[in-house]
Amino acid sequence: MQWFAYYEARPRVTNMTENKVRVRFAPSPTGFLHVGGARTALFNWLFARNQGGVFILRIEDTDADRSRPELVEAVLDGLRWLGLDWDEGPYFQSQRLESYHALAERLRAAGHAYPCFCTPEELKQRREQAQKAGRPPKYDGRCRRLASEEVAARLERGERHALRFVVPEEGRTAFDDLVAGRVEVAHEEIEDFVLLRSDRQPTYHLGVVADDLDMRITHVIRGADHLSNTPKQILIYQALDRPAPTFAHVPLILGSDRTRLSKRHGATSVTAYAEEGFLPEAFRNFLALLGWSPGDDSQLLRTEELTRRFSLQQVSRSNAVFDRQKLEWFNAEYLRSEPLEKILPDIEKELRRAGLWRDGFAAEEREWFVAAVELLRPRVRLLRDFSTWARAFFAEEFDYDPAAVKKFLKDERLAGFLSEELQALEKVSDWTHDEIEKAVRGVAEKNGVKAGLLINATRVALTGQAVAPPLFNTMELLGRRRVLPRLARLIERFADLTAASR
Repeated sequence: MQWFAYYEARPRVTNMTENKVRVRFAPSPTGFLHVGGARTALFNWLFARNQGGVFILRIEDTDADRSRPELVEAVLDGLRWLGLDWDEGPYFQSQRLESYHALAERLRAAGHAYPCFCTPEELKQRREQAQKAGRPPKYDGRCRRLASEEVAARLERGERHALRFVVPEEGRTAFDDLVAGRVEVAHEEIEDFVLLRSDRQPTYHLGVVADDLDMRITHVIRGADHLSNTPKQILIYQALDRPAPTFAHVPLILGSDRTRLSKRHGATSVTAYAEEGFLPEAFRNFLALLGWSPGDDSQLLRTEELTRRFSLQQVSRSNAVFDRQKLEWFNAEYLRSEPLEKILPDIEKELRRAGLWRDGFAAEEREWFVAAVELLRPRVRLLRDFSTWARAFFAEEFDYDPAAVKKFLKDERLAGFLSEELQALEKVSDWTHDEIEKAVRGVAEKNGVKAGLLINATRVALTGQAVAPPLFNTMELLGRRRVLPRLARLIERFADLTAASR
């Protein structure tokens, strides 16, 4: 049946006064929201917001064996954390099966689809035979050639069957992708693909076309791995005599070794990055620049600016590389530059998670808590740093980093120097930065050693770390009642600590 020899889909120019841009994000709830899916959702969301359009959330949950309600909620949580609010939905494919069956029947009745009685075992055997013979392992179309009488008889007997689409044997399908450019595929390269499986479940091709038609989708923005699916879906649109949406296939995200991003490269789910302590706005900024450029050297782009500047014409065809260090740089920059009141709730949440939150931080100790965050935030990269690296600021129980002990407590004279320092600090009446510094440097001068020897050792005593905010600012913030006991504790444990580090 040569019902169509050549179909060309061109991007439509949308008249924004008459038709709104309508885009969708359609994840399958078979896992958490991963980085690639989150970037696709972000591009759709930014495009909709830039164009004054509609962002639709659709859950493709027809895979009953792998789709689970808790995974749907995990995807929704990931989108909420990223701040990607949807205007319609979520719609669920599992609740739209009648629509798919109706569309499939419409295609069959019009001669654009036929029953296929081949079993999975037969299909597998033929694929293997084709590969051995050096032929493409595509469906050979044998059920397409069955006589109508035989088809009717087998259907009457209730034989299990799938429904396949009739792909023209000649010609080609072409379309202009907003990212990939001109794409042309010869029909001889496309097999008669399945629309309905033998269990009456729709395939991706049938479901996505039915949904995009019903939801009046104007632009399909998805990963480049779907590029090969597009000619098949365009053929369905043509068979239905309906215009195809505009397509934009965005580049894939690769790991540092230039292979497809996966668990071997580290965390891939958005929720994992949230739990690690990344700020959603920093993560949005980083994601947006994976495959898209604002057209200049700008990097730190708040969401409002991303929305204003986003354009599909500036999406690259080249695959993007996920750089963990770059992501941490973005997060550190946002921790440093965000208005303090905006990040304090995130820090409180992290301290509560770690069991370090005191109600006093929100009451009588509020001023001290704010000062501590101000001192720390130029030096942290993740929210979790507040409960790990900076733990000593919020708790009396903390460990000494073995590397810090080995590096800064190796001078055996330090136990005596620190004892003198403790005595000098006990005499400081005005607990300020300058008076504390005078006391510490005075001990160093008296003993003829560099002040850095005492400063580094004192930092280990007070924070357990080799690196921390400036020592005298730290001592002033912690206060006399914390500093003196911590110095005394290190002096008492000095011999054991240094022995263990050798």
